[in-house]
Amino acid sequence: MFRKGKKRHSSSSSQSSEISTKSKSVDSSLGGLSRSSTVASLDTDSNKSSGNNTSETCAEFRVKYVGSIENLQFEMSKTLQEPLDLISYIDAAQQDGKLPFVPGNEEMVLGVSRHGVKVASVDQCDVLHRHPLYLIVRMLCYDDGLGAGKNLLALTTADTKQQQCSIWVYQCSSSEQAQNICKVLSASFDCVLSSNKP
Repeated sequence: MFRKGKKRHSSSSSQSSEISTKSKSVDSSLGGLSRSSTVASLDTDSNKSSGNNTSETCAEFRVKYVGSIENLQFEMSKTLQEPLDLISYIDAAQQDGKLPFVPGNEEMVLGVSRHGVKVASVDQCDVLHRHPLYLIVRMLCYDDGLGAGKNLLALTTADTKQQQCSIWVYQCSSSEQAQNICKVLSASFDCVLSSNKP
């Protein structure tokens, strides 16, 4: 499951940017499987009001690392904007042997906060990956299609110069866990955006 840290609420009632978490059902062109996915995306054009904003969000989740596809041209992140495109790209990478279908046995702790995503060993001694919030382009969770009830969490990140992007894939224990990770990430974006207002 996950553990939430301290939460503080601000009294700001108007918000110029909104984070939305959408659930979609998509049909994979590889194998014709119907998959459910959740996308955490940033909507900077909306002008909606929000009663309570979280100024500090922190949660930890136990996941398994599947693999990554690193150093892709940044244009690829634009090509993979739609959930089905990203899922199909990961499926193709798995079929081509660039990513495994199943992760290793070692569990890891994926922590989400207003600073980004950190993946560490269970004892927290070794940090395996750090993904600063400002470099995260997209986070998507979907059923892995293997019939065991596991979900994959795909995280697309950019480099600081926005010349390259990478896709990081983690396996979650359930759909609920994967969706919770996306929701906490959305709240983290919301927290940072609301705290940067004048």
